[in-house]
Amino acid sequence: MKIPALLRCFVLALASAASLQAQDLKAPDTLRPSPQPVLPAAPDSSSVEKLAEEAQKSLYDAVESPRGAAGSAPEITTPRAPLAPLDSPAEWEKGSVRKLAVVEIAFGGARQTVTIELFPQDAPQTVSNFIDRCDSGFYNGLAFHRAIEGFLVQTGDPLTADESAREKWGTGGEDKTLPAEIKRRHRVGAVAMARLSDKVNPSRRSNGSQFYICLGNYGSIDMKYTVFGQVVSGLDVVQSIARMPVDSNDCPVARIEVKSIKIVEHKGPLEVQEVAGQRYEKPDSSRGFVGRMLHRFW
Repeated sequence: MKIPALLRCFVLALASAASLQAQDLKAPDTLRPSPQPVLPAAPDSSSVEKLAEEAQKSLYDAVESPRGAAGSAPEITTPRAPLAPLDSPAEWEKGSVRKLAVVEIAFGGARQTVTIELFPQDAPQTVSNFIDRCDSGFYNGLAFHRAIEGFLVQTGDPLTADESAREKWGTGGEDKTLPAEIKRRHRVGAVAMARLSDKVNPSRRSNGSQFYICLGNYGSIDMKYTVFGQVVSGLDVVQSIARMPVDSNDCPVARIEVKSIKIVEHKGPLEVQEVAGQRYEKPDSSRGFVGRMLHRFW
């Protein structure tokens, strides 16, 4: 049967319209190409400096270290009451007798000296234990395992005698603990015992050997740790240690070692000499015979 010409034209017209309609359909959204991501602009130098400042502040606000550290690093705060000024060692009374710890430290390719006045009247058990450790040579050869500029440096962990055990540094010395003797406040140069946190140590007993030297007036940790001494000479050495490069655990990358700690009784003022500015000498009682003779004549 022949299809009439008019019908054929009608069929062709419908097919053409359907073809045009198909070409106008939009592709589904799932098949559309993803738009190019908009990249943020590179930060300018001021933004970078701000981020660096925030990172530095976060260090001081960090949670308490699980490594037997002195505690979380707080911000420097204004004490609730003004700190009483310390007596200048150069002006100590001639008849006064003070117990000093003379610390010899291998640092920067040379030996440096830090002298600490001890306070047996305020922390008798802590000072007695410290003296026993020093006299036995316990601290000889141990390293500084924590250093935070402007906050503290810390040493006394027996595990630091082994350089290959760095991952455990800061966890030693808990085989013996000491009762809390909390009387003195944290000021620049204060020497205190480290301890575990209040969560596991509510009585705030001190670590048996680890101690730290404070590098700021930290009222926020007053009455929380046993302060038993005060640096009276060599604070610049301690500050230099705190500025050394450290790893992610605040441990100095280069080994800084305690060579010896000698306990002496010093009578009278601590003499002052000029070496690149004013600093205190080692007490005469800590010198050997030859050293004392040379000191007198030279």
